[in-house]
This record gives sequence, C-alpha cells and structure tokens, in this order.
Amino acid sequence: MRKETYLIRSQTERSKHKEHSVPLYMTSSYTFDDADHMAALFNDEEEGYIYSRYSNPNITEFVDKVARLEGTETGWATGSGMAAIFSTFGAFLSSGDEILSSRSVFGSTHKLFTEIFPKWGIKTNYVAFDDIDNWEQAVTPSTKILYLETPTNPGVDIIDLEKAGKIAKTHNLLFVVDNCFATPINQRPAEFGADLIIHSATKYFDGQGRTMGGIILGSEEHIKTIQGFARHTGPALSPFNAWTLSKSLETLPIRIERHNLNALEIAEKLEKHPKVNWVKYPFLPSHPQFEIAKKQMDGGGGLVTFEIKGGLQEGKRFLNSLKMLSLTANLGDSRSIATHPASTTHSKLTEADREKVGISAGLIRISVGLEHVDDIWEDMEQALG
Repeated sequence: MRKETYLIRSQTERSKHKEHSVPLYMTSSYTFDDADHMAALFNDEEEGYIYSRYSNPNITEFVDKVARLEGTETGWATGSGMAAIFSTFGAFLSSGDEILSSRSVFGSTHKLFTEIFPKWGIKTNYVAFDDIDNWEQAVTPSTKILYLETPTNPGVDIIDLEKAGKIAKTHNLLFVVDNCFATPINQRPAEFGADLIIHSATKYFDGQGRTMGGIILGSEEHIKTIQGFARHTGPALSPFNAWTLSKSLETLPIRIERHNLNALEIAEKLEKHPKVNWVKYPFLPSHPQFEIAKKQMDGGGGLVTFEIKGGLQEGKRFLNSLKMLSLTANLGDSRSIATHPASTTHSKLTEADREKVGISAGLIRISVGLEHVDDIWEDMEQALG
C-alpha cells in the first residue's frame, strides 16, 4: 500500500468484536497462559506483551506506522521527544565518549550536552552547521555519535545529510538525526545513511496540540540496544497517547501538504514586506541552502523564520499585536503559532551562544498552521504594521 493508504488501513489489532477503528488498550499488564508462557515472554523466547512500560498494542501500531514512513526496520516510543533524545544517548554512550554535534540544536538538547552529560564524563564537540566540510577535523578517537537537526531549530537552516552520512560511515560513528521539523513526509534521513531518526511526536505527528510523545526509528539491532536501556529507565509512552498519535498519523500526509503550501506563501509575502530584514524558509530560492533542501526534501515544512527591523522592541510589538496567531511553546499544530526564540525556547543559551547559531533579538519563528492562508497573513500583516 502507498503511505497515505497504509497510515489509514494498517490496523494491527482487532478484538473479537471486529471494531472498525483500533481499540484503546488501557491496561498496565497482561495475563499469561501458564508458567511456561510467562517465563518464555520474560526471556524473549516468545513474542507477546508483558507490561505496558515495555510495550502495548497501541504503541506497536504507532511504531510500525512511523517505521514504515521512515523506511526503517522498527522503532521505540517514549513519553516525549526529549525522552527519545535522552534514551538514545543514554543507551549508546559511556563515560569518556564524545558526541559530535551541529551547534544548532534545540535548547533542551543543548542543556543535555553542556550541563547534564558532562557530569557523567560525556563530552560534546560542537561544529557549525554550515561548515560540514571541516566536521571530520573535529572527530576524535572518543567520538561515538554524529548528531544533527535539519531543518535546524529555530534558524531553519539545512544540513547536507548525504555529506554528514559519509562522514559518519567513514569514521564508524552512529549517525543520529532529529527529523521532527521535516517529518518523514518531507524527508527520510535513513535514505542518506542515518542509523537512528528521532521525533518529538508532540509536534506534527499529533498535529493538534493535544498530547505528548517521542519516537526513535532504526534497525532491529540498534533499537534493541535502546529497548534494553528504556525498558528499565521508564520513559514510556502511555497507551492513550499512542492511540491518539496513531489516529493522527492517518491525516499526516494531507496535513503536511497544506503546511508546506501555507508556509511557502507566508514566506514569500514576508520577503516582500518593508519591515522585515530577512526570511528563511527551505524552499525559498533566497535560502542559503536552497539547493541542498531541494535535493533531500520533498517539501519545505511548516516553519518560517524571519527578523523584524527594530530588534527586540519591534519583535515584542509584533507578538503583542497578533490577534489570531497563538503565543505558545509548541509547533506543528493545526493552529499557527508565533514564538520569540531568544526569550523562550533558547533563552537558557548565553547571548554569545545564540549569536553563533543566528538567533538575534528580533528573530521570530512562525509555525504556519492549517487555517486559510489569507487569514494567517492578514493577522501577521496587521501586527507588522
């Protein structure tokens, strides 16, 4: 089946009642046929369900759908996107290991790299997202993971996945990509050599700002390593959230198509506005990495970043003047959202660190939603004025 059909028709579990929509399995544990069956499940001699912290039919369906979209063998679901990121690094790294990472990462990921992991003897070497030809010089004998986001957060910059994949393969590094902004509808990092792909399912997979979740996709071998870590540390996705996310995936392709169209039109209008210094959107010809974006992406996504003339004061004025767009700490919603990264998502970074990744005081990030594009623009236009 094509992906649009698979997401709707891939129901993996039905009860004796033959329900049309997959049921919700709200149970913490499962019963066993007898003592031998119980022992076989606990010792991985048979497949089945033991405890919902380990797995659940709703989680299985959600994981299977996303793995099919990303082109990987399997996956592991977690309670949030950050739980997915932490579980990935926790599963594969030991004291003395090093991470090679693009400097342009989410604020909480930066906190992990600079404040939490160093307590356990794990070091992160940052490299500039646009200096990929020199990344190999930053690889050391202790480097174990190459990590990046593309498009980046919040600058919407694009990193060449093909080049990054070749570096990882040459140096035998685990290649990990956060694909949250693009989604597998627009970009599939496994096609460029990514070993593990991470998503905050809270964003586009849910798409309506309702629930939390995370997921890691990869080979059976790599996911088994993560499973061994996550089953005992407990960053589990709840059955209800998995059920919600799985149902949301049924509309993901058509939603992403609309996000792509709306965001491109908003970016084009912003680029012509006299109060805007610059605009970044992957499928704008003016984007510095436009050619790379066109090579590795099927659509530009729903995120637009721009800088208002006048810096912080005009940025605040714009946000405070919006009437329809939401001011909230999320993205990927059906509702359009405006964010000021310097004072919110990336406020914990020093001013110097923000400058290194291009987060200026006047930078605004718009998660372009599914409203009529003219209504989105009219609200932004009046706020700019």
